[in-house]
Amino acid sequence: MKKVVYGVAALALTSACVMKPQGVTDEDLVSFDAAVASIGCTLETERHYLPVELQTGLTRELLTEVAQFRLAREEAVSTESGGITLTTGLCESKTETAAAT
Repeated sequence: MKKVVYGVAALALTSACVMKPQGVTDEDLVSFDAAVASIGCTLETERHYLPVELQTGLTRELLTEVAQFRLAREEAVSTESGGITLTTGLCESKTETAAAT
């Protein structure tokens, strides 16, 4: 029982201590979330990345780093094809609906 509690506590600390990518502001994170939500909450192919790049002004490299940041904070899940799907904010209700079907 103690191992389970320690494991959960360690996981919570790990996700809480993840630092946002260097050069990315809080405004960039908000912009990223809104842009990904505007294309259906999934970021995995060229047709997803291009509009998110245009909406945020972030480079592909920074978009990838922000996506990894969201995964590390458990605010997104990996897709089978190697992308991500946001699970918070505007995308929370979409992922709950998809899980229910």
